[in-house]
Amino acid sequence: QLQLVESGGGLVQPGGSLRLSCAASEFTLDYYVIGWFRQAPGKEREGVSCISSGDGSTYYADSVKGRFTISRDNAKNTVYLQMNSLKPEDTAVYYCAAEAPGVVQDPSWYCAEANYHGMDYWGKGTLVTVSS
Repeated sequence: QLQLVESGGGLVQPGGSLRLSCAASEFTLDYYVIGWFRQAPGKEREGVSCISSGDGSTYYADSVKGRFTISRDNAKNTVYLQMNSLKPEDTAVYYCAAEAPGVVQDPSWYCAEANYHGMDYWGKGTLVTVSS
């Protein structure tokens, strides 16, 4: 069964950094559009960052732009989310998801609330807590 596994979450103080990893078994991630999503208690899931499968173009939500960086390491079949200057409002369960590329190449489309429910595969999430 195709699986995505997130890791790297934990407790960090405001201003700190974490790097989340999304690894796959049974399939090659570089073929897929990959997204990072998060869900805070009592809130809807939101798209944080997505990366295309072709040219590697990226999308970031306004709330994380300039602080988070999404990247691929194809040799390790892993996608990362580097999170810097973390804030308490970044506290959430973070999920990675994958979707086979379609006609749409723009990564922002895959991160949009109207579309991300169609992602083919989801991990179980990793908890990030930003607190002093």
